[in-house]
Amino acid sequence: MPTLLDTDGYKFSMQEAGFPLRRETFYYSHRRGGWQYNPVDIPAFIRALLPTVRPEDYAFLDGHNYFLGGAFRDAIRRVDEVRVNAIPKGAWFYDREPVFTVTGPSALVSWLEPLALQLNRRIQIATRALLDPASLPELCGNATCEEEATITRETLGTVGVTCAFPITIEANRYQQDVDARVKRLVAIVENPDRIFEVGMRAVSCPAQHELALAVIRDAGVLRTSNVGAAARLGMVPVGTMGHEHIMRHGTDYAAFVAMRDRVPGFISYLPDTFDTVASGLPSALRVLAEDKTRNSGIRFDSEHGIRGHYLYAVCRAREQGFVPYLMLESGWDDALTTEFERLRELVEWPAERQGYGIGGFLVKPGWAHLGRDTVSAVWKVTQSGDSARMKIGDEPGQGKASIPGRPVVWRPHLGMSGYGGPVGYVAQEGENWTPPVPATLLSGLDDPPPSVAFRVGEILGFAQRPRGIAYSPGTQSLVDAAYRLRKESIAAAMG
Repeated sequence: MPTLLDTDGYKFSMQEAGFPLRRETFYYSHRRGGWQYNPVDIPAFIRALLPTVRPEDYAFLDGHNYFLGGAFRDAIRRVDEVRVNAIPKGAWFYDREPVFTVTGPSALVSWLEPLALQLNRRIQIATRALLDPASLPELCGNATCEEEATITRETLGTVGVTCAFPITIEANRYQQDVDARVKRLVAIVENPDRIFEVGMRAVSCPAQHELALAVIRDAGVLRTSNVGAAARLGMVPVGTMGHEHIMRHGTDYAAFVAMRDRVPGFISYLPDTFDTVASGLPSALRVLAEDKTRNSGIRFDSEHGIRGHYLYAVCRAREQGFVPYLMLESGWDDALTTEFERLRELVEWPAERQGYGIGGFLVKPGWAHLGRDTVSAVWKVTQSGDSARMKIGDEPGQGKASIPGRPVVWRPHLGMSGYGGPVGYVAQEGENWTPPVPATLLSGLDDPPPSVAFRVGEILGFAQRPRGIAYSPGTQSLVDAAYRLRKESIAAAMG
């Protein structure tokens, strides 16, 4: 059973600068991958992840500047208030549809993120077993650890498929691969203190992550976002701000001030929630300028336009006379690290004020596998108190945009003769709306009815004719409101 420490470090700093007892909703979704099959009872799966709390957990957190107040300590115990609204076991879902939402005290439902995201592997294995069983030996025949192999066997059993191929535990090979990659990174930056590991959301299970962290630690990289593993392996937990923090506060500047004024020690500002150049970076630089004595930095997390963002931050910070710590992450690898070390040298930025957060590149296996990036599984806050929340970002089109509110899935009866509409409608819980075609409210069902319990052949046919999803009027109005909020945030940041 997970303990309080078995989450990402930024969960604790965001809650101390947030609203731990506020009722919030988070959702799980895949940004890509096409039709996927849900093989588990999701409410039971999520409840099994809720943490136990031990006195020594708080002692460890206190020792690393994560001082958590009474509101957090009360909220994290309110497990009976957690409500899960999910599509049923045996149902199919499509890109960007809300597979499930979790509602409850902010501290508790936010805490779930890294463990809840590991559900993606079970979903992918079940989907492959039904749609492409011939690919399973290559994708699942090697495992990093026994826990990962057990997940494969259990998942195949849920869809009635016997694991007919051997699964080889490749722990030594896996650790050798991780060791080679981390040493390559250390050689590029020359100082292991300039690297921090952020791969908790990229692994298939906790045991895999600890295998990787053991060799990462031995290579001299001592900082990791995995707080529980840090405690067990003698490492240092790190993490200050994710997108949910900015979404919760509604504007970049308000979110950054809350973090600066409530969280001790080093903090970093994440600028890409609304618009990096128009809102995020100006707000970060403003907060940095208001207290130039504070040890803090900027965490670049957007893959779109990051080189320009970096140079903009360097130039503006120099103009204002301070040197923030620049943190580069999001899909980071050895090639990008090499490139940005050269860029750092070109602009003469101090090496001790630039570091790299490395996740998937460090912890991924060295063989074909089913990982989070395959489907781009996400966990985002969608409702904070009475306010719907949405990540928009810089990416063109829908990009990494999330869905606000308390979203649910209506599934049209796709087998209808001549049907050519969307594969799903995303509405809101309790919305007084009727889909324009025969459809079933999928979220919250115990079992998928015959009208939406598709046969494999039908799914394969739908996959050849992707139509995307559509929004109900209630959802569209929340999206429109989120874009208005974005414009207000940008206007405020630009003065």
